Amino acid sequence: MSKNFVSNKDETVRMFDNGFMEACSRVHPAVPLIIYIPVIGYFLFRAIEISRIGPMNIFYSIILGIVVWTFTEYTLHRFIFHYKPKSSFGEKIHFIFHGVHHDYPSDSRRLVMPPSVSVPLALLFYFLFQSILGKNYVAPFFVGFLTGYLFYDMTHYAVHHFNIHNRFWLVLKKHHMRHHYQNAEKGFGVSSPMWDYIVGTEFPKSDNEKSGQY
Repeated sequence: MSKNFVSNKDETVRMFDNGFMEACSRVHPAVPLIIYIPVIGYFLFRAIEISRIGPMNIFYSIILGIVVWTFTEYTLHRFIFHYKPKSSFGEKIHFIFHGVHHDYPSDSRRLVMPPSVSVPLALLFYFLFQSILGKNYVAPFFVGFLTGYLFYDMTHYAVHHFNIHNRFWLVLKKHHMRHHYQNAEKGFGVSSPMWDYIVGTEFPKSDNEKSGQY
């Protein structure tokens, strides 16, 4: 497998000549929290006070939303972010969307999804889920979906920049680091490796893992 350029420094490369577009491609990791926590609060309020579908229905809808997010995360990462068109223009688009992250994985301003991408996607998914679930159940479902998204974004930042000691977070970090440095065609789950195990894109276990050591 050929090796691409990889920088382990907190640095990046300029992607756009236009200053505004370049600024929009880089984002502080707190921005998704600032944008989406109030949105989650609004939909939770809607589920409780307006939809009135009952606490257990709200709970199950939230859990379903989280699970659907994990599948969405896996699907986007595997089939969209890692899709490599053969044209030179397609290669540029791929680099902008995801290739830059594999070349500069420690760039702290390109580890969470910029609002210029996440907000249109959130609107698209919301109207898709509303057409399937209806106005009452889409509110708690979207609470779970957005919570899953925030967990993904914060996990992605943490595994690249935090000095992690907790066993749970170490498992996620090791899984994602193997995607970057061992085989980019495996390990597409960031916030959860669940779908990698279900679909068959997990990494083979090392001898230490088989014996329970990390």
